[in-house]
Amino acid sequence: MATSSKAERREAARQEAERLRKIQARNDKRNRGILIGVVLVVVALIAAAAIMISQQAGRTLLSDFEGEIPAGADLHGGITFGADGVGAANDDEPAVDIYVDFMCPFCGQFEEINGPDMAQAAAEGEATVIYHPLDYLDRLSNGTEYSTRAANAFAVTATEAPEAALDFMAAMFANQPAENSTGLTDEEIAQIAVDAGVPQEVADSFSEGTYSEWVEVASEQARRDGYSSTPTIVIEGDEWGTTEGDPSQQWTTEGALLSELQSR
Repeated sequence: MATSSKAERREAARQEAERLRKIQARNDKRNRGILIGVVLVVVALIAAAAIMISQQAGRTLLSDFEGEIPAGADLHGGITFGADGVGAANDDEPAVDIYVDFMCPFCGQFEEINGPDMAQAAAEGEATVIYHPLDYLDRLSNGTEYSTRAANAFAVTATEAPEAALDFMAAMFANQPAENSTGLTDEEIAQIAVDAGVPQEVADSFSEGTYSEWVEVASEQARRDGYSSTPTIVIEGDEWGTTEGDPSQQWTTEGALLSELQSR
């Protein structure tokens, strides 16, 4: 009887140990499941946060703009020109952002020296050319807001008569008014446009100011992007033309900007 009792106790102890082992195994499995779940949740939260941060980083003042937006416009207030016209980038080629004000005399100089080259680069697929028409010098037009009106006219032309947009820009600078003047009237701007190949009905719509609000917001975005003067040239995100003493790196040197784009 004593031997049987001892054997029974050993068996009972073995069974109890097995029961406890199984309980511990279940607990370990459950804990592993909980840990894996927590890790997955944390990873998902990190990924969601990264996506949100990335999306927010790409947002601009124009991301939620509800006014009229010209054709080919990006979220930084630039109007894109490529081989296939307005809004068509030349893939795999450098992008050049050009910030201009139609009353800025240096912008007029820039257009005279580089305008034909930029039109060529866009049309022949050598670069994507992105013009940012700004309102910075409204304060120098005796209350007529000439810079805004001229920029609006360019935006209207880019949208309604894109094939004439760059010719219109060149003509506007060729007929550029002086700073601290009232600038050109809407009728004078319209006539310049028609002479540059813009249909009369499109030119007649300039006075409606369709994109004036967009010009204002785009100009503020340009300031936020760090471009507070004109002309400013930015190639692939880097400001260009500020290297002193090197004519090949100055927009005032004929052909320098085009050569820079062709070399990239």
